[in-house]
Order: sequence, then C-alpha cells, then structure tokens
Amino acid sequence: MALKTFVKISSVNNLSDARYCSGMQVNLMGFNLEEENKNFTSIQKFKEITDWLSGVSFVAEFEFSHPENILEKLKSYEGFEFIQIEQEMHLKMLVNSGFGIILKQNISDLDQMDALIARGESFKNFDVTLLLTSENLEMTGTLKDKIKTLSGKCSLLLGFGFQADNVLELIEETGIKGIAMEGGDEIKPGLKDFDELAEILEVLEIED
Repeated sequence: MALKTFVKISSVNNLSDARYCSGMQVNLMGFNLEEENKNFTSIQKFKEITDWLSGVSFVAEFEFSHPENILEKLKSYEGFEFIQIEQEMHLKMLVNSGFGIILKQNISDLDQMDALIARGESFKNFDVTLLLTSENLEMTGTLKDKIKTLSGKCSLLLGFGFQADNVLELIEETGIKGIAMEGGDEIKPGLKDFDELAEILEVLEIED
C-alpha cells in the first residue's frame, strides 16, 4: 500500500488515528509540543503512540517557541526528524540544527503569496519545506497559478483548498510536493470528522 503523493498529518493526538495514518503510509506525522496547545503531546504520550508505528517520520510542531527552547525540549524526546515552525525569523537558528525544517505559513491574501514567491529560492537554498494554510482563500485559478509558481521554486505542501473530489487534479495542476492535513480533535482543512480525512487518503491510495 502506498499513496500517490507526499502526505503530512499534523496535530496527531491519539493512537487509533496514528496507526491508521501509518498503515496508509503517510510520509510525515506531526505532534504538537507547545504546552499551551490543546493537542500538546507529552514525552510519555509521544512514546506510547510512536512505539506502535513504523515507516513514518515524525515532526515536532511549534508555533511560538524560541529556537533555543525548541532544541532544548527536543533533547527529551527521541524519534523526531523534522521541526515545524511558524515564525520565519527563527529559520536561521534552526536550518543547521540537523533536523529537517518545515515553515508553516497561514496566508489571507494574494499579496502574501507574491511575497513568498519572491523568497522561494531562499527556502530552497536552506532546504526548507513550505507548508501553506489559509482560513479564507478560495482555490481560484489565479491562486492555483501562484501556487504553481511557488512550487517551482521550493518544496511546497498545501494544507487547504482540497477535498476528495479535487485533490488529485489540484496536485497535478500545481506541481506541489504534496498535501498536509490536521488530525487531533478537529480535522482540517474543513474536515468534519476523521472519515473525511480517510476519504482523501483512500483517493490517494495506489491500488495493488
């Protein structure tokens, strides 16, 4: 069993979802390590979940933490290969840390897309994967074109604007590396329950 594109699942907080996604051969599985977040994963919980998994790489997800605090916290966890951050100014302190770096950016207008396109080559040069999310943008033709331009400049994961009936077409049209979805108690983007996440994964599944 394999998937037709690269897939990251974020904010995993329970074993059943984690085992399902691992069985579907997603590439990356993210765990939130911000203690104030409702999906915070303790050292014990992380071990309890990941001891059951194989064939998937783990992402330590942060929102506001300073890089020094991030690296110090990760000394207590075993198994993370990637760090996801949301503060672009923290990139320079982490790109040589030995971890793969994912920069999550929530965009609200096309001007932000243009700004990211202008910096796309620098993301590639620092081997940073960009993860785009949005709470309000519709997947118009103009936006698709900008996503395609950005994906030509750097490694890009898309975290919005798709569902089971358009995900394959969107991947082909934009040339993105893959997609990102959120697990936890709330499934996003716009996913009402885990069944909808599973529906997308099943569309992406390569039949034997």
